[in-house]
Amino acid sequence: MRVVFFGTPDFAVPTLEKLLIDQNHEVIAVVTQPDKRRGRGSKTIPSPIKKVALNHNIPVWHPNRIKKDQQTLKLLETTQADFFVVVAYGQILSSQILNMPKYGCINVHGSILPQYRGAAPIQWSIYDGQTKTGITTMAMDEGMDTGATLLEAHSPISLFDNADTLAQRLAFQGANLLMETLAKLPEIKPLSQDNNLATYARLITKEDYLINWSKSALAIHNQVRAFYPNCVTSFRGENLKISQTLPLDDLDGLELPPELSKVKSYLSNLEQIKGEVGEIVKTIKNFGFVVQTGSGLLLILQVQLAGKKLQSAWNFVNGTHLELGEILTIDYTPLM
Repeated sequence: MRVVFFGTPDFAVPTLEKLLIDQNHEVIAVVTQPDKRRGRGSKTIPSPIKKVALNHNIPVWHPNRIKKDQQTLKLLETTQADFFVVVAYGQILSSQILNMPKYGCINVHGSILPQYRGAAPIQWSIYDGQTKTGITTMAMDEGMDTGATLLEAHSPISLFDNADTLAQRLAFQGANLLMETLAKLPEIKPLSQDNNLATYARLITKEDYLINWSKSALAIHNQVRAFYPNCVTSFRGENLKISQTLPLDDLDGLELPPELSKVKSYLSNLEQIKGEVGEIVKTIKNFGFVVQTGSGLLLILQVQLAGKKLQSAWNFVNGTHLELGEILTIDYTPLM
């Protein structure tokens, strides 16, 4: 089968790499988002998918607006592809593009559809405290992830997963499911989605990163995991990123990762600890500091002060001479 691959971020890389080593398929071109300018000097950075394609000497096209780019549209027409495979490409495909390949377009989506249609299914499933998710392959139509589903693969979400760890796991699961889908396609009966059961995973905004300490400890923990490593609070008038946390309520029945297993021994008399919302009420040696939330206590494990490197919260305690009673606020410097 002749395949044109559409994708951009790291999440799409395992699927492209699977296709490249499969003898039954030939990747004849790759379409990705334009290079971005980042860092000092606005250095041009290609997408992860573009890097893989160039390493395999595959033609790469990166139009700004694919639906309007006549040159790319003509190139796609001339490929005479059997399939277009789409994994986190980042642009919506027009009906003109969807109708180009002989057998249609297949999408690899990071949720069990129709749940979490849209741009950020992994992040919003964590934010909502879901305990399971998965991958769906779908025959694309003109809607936002509304096409008939082909195959599913399920995956649990741990309380200690963040968007990066879950995306890495789902990326490889998605690659395997895509290959299974292509192999079984003649026998798969596409299933129409029930739009009444649909939920949406909208684009993430900078406001989603801002921590409101009046929320519960669990809600803030889920936010930090979902938008890792970008959630931010204000400490002594400066932005402080919070990138790893642990809600301290109901730990008795919870199996902690090995690196956190000793935390429980420091948590006697927790019910006697009270403070204002956002107040630092306790420090735990070798781990970090505890913040009073709107409901429950939250242990902060990893932070990054503006202009500094990521560090353990315990090193932060020592480096800043943190004092009990200090308040983390929502008076942020505007995020750029």
